Amino acid sequence: MSSTGRPGRPPAAPASLFAGGARRVARRLLGAVLVSEGPDGRTAGRIVETEAYLASGDPACHAHRGPTARNASMFGPAGSAYVYRIYGLHRCFNVVTGREGSGEAVLVRALEPLEGLDLMRRRRGRDAPRELCSGPAKLVEALAIGPGHDGLALDGGAALRLEARPRGARPRVVATTRVGISRAADLPLRFYLADSPWVSRR
Repeated sequence: MSSTGRPGRPPAAPASLFAGGARRVARRLLGAVLVSEGPDGRTAGRIVETEAYLASGDPACHAHRGPTARNASMFGPAGSAYVYRIYGLHRCFNVVTGREGSGEAVLVRALEPLEGLDLMRRRRGRDAPRELCSGPAKLVEALAIGPGHDGLALDGGAALRLEARPRGARPRVVATTRVGISRAADLPLRFYLADSPWVSRR
């Protein structure tokens, strides 16, 4: 069991984690722990892969053409959740960054499962740990993240929160191009932990 399951678990992620643009925060989030508390139990995973989506010069960003009903949470305060449906089937989870109104966010692409693996397996209908959180839609299903989490502050709320990575931890990070998009696919805005076997793809 991870340290998040013991008394004295890591503190909620500080506001400083979310300060600055999405490119910077995407790196900072690596190693932090995403925790979901629901009526059927607690699940948690360490963030091992992210993608930054920028407020300007990034046509792949949902905020590229301004606020809409769908992306409204993306223009909220830094450190809040932006949850949206993709292809009408799956949901993705993002962390809003930058100043309020800027429209930047970081997509969380993969987690290392830490707690509640049996619950994740039931939700995902998969047994192999590698199949539980190795993709943005997979981790949302595994942690039961839904539309009710959209816009939620992630700095200590009971339902969904981020916990800081251990002090002094400086993971080695790989920067590369984003995947699964057709616009601005050449921008090096995807980041992952170099030695992690849990990333979605290499």
